[in-house]
Amino acid sequence: MEVLSTLSLVAFVAGLLAAGGVYLILAVTLTTDRQWWPPGDKTWAYHLHWSLVGVFNVSTLLVAILEWNTWLLPRPSSLVVGGLLTALGAGIFVRGANVMQSDEVRGVTGDLYTGGPYAYSRNPQYVGMIIGTAGFALLSNALFVTVLAAAHIGWVFLLPVAEEPHLRNEYGEEYEQYVTRVPRFVGLQTVRELVN
Repeated sequence: MEVLSTLSLVAFVAGLLAAGGVYLILAVTLTTDRQWWPPGDKTWAYHLHWSLVGVFNVSTLLVAILEWNTWLLPRPSSLVVGGLLTALGAGIFVRGANVMQSDEVRGVTGDLYTGGPYAYSRNPQYVGMIIGTAGFALLSNALFVTVLAAAHIGWVFLLPVAEEPHLRNEYGEEYEQYVTRVPRFVGLQTVRELVN
């Protein structure tokens, strides 16, 4: 049991450090004139960001395996609700990602997408990530996973704020008009569009 606890702690700390690196990239982008996110091209910032995300994802998965169902949420309700939210989030993410080219999904400049799921949310992939990550925290029912999930959701809320100046620069008036029609994540406008 001691080995599992030590391994969980190491994976958890690695995940926190990776999340801290992503937050640093976003903080520099948001508070200086340096554009570290989105990189626009496959720069060192691109490779650093995705390396940190990879470490974070592996750490979170390892912690989830090692700490599975060790926290306080009642089963089977957290299992069912968590599973449904994880699947829903993954579906929304995949639908949004399938509209784009693979490099564009990773922050490389391409086209401005305003159709499909992007007609309802400017960031459907991020909506999917938020829902799926919250679901995964419920599904795993582990304190360390919940902390890592909160860190991930926090940086996902910051990503579009960091991206918007780049998008305004890249697409100008077309992007400005898009911003007036479609919410950053979801809103009443999204619900109305989906219902009609």
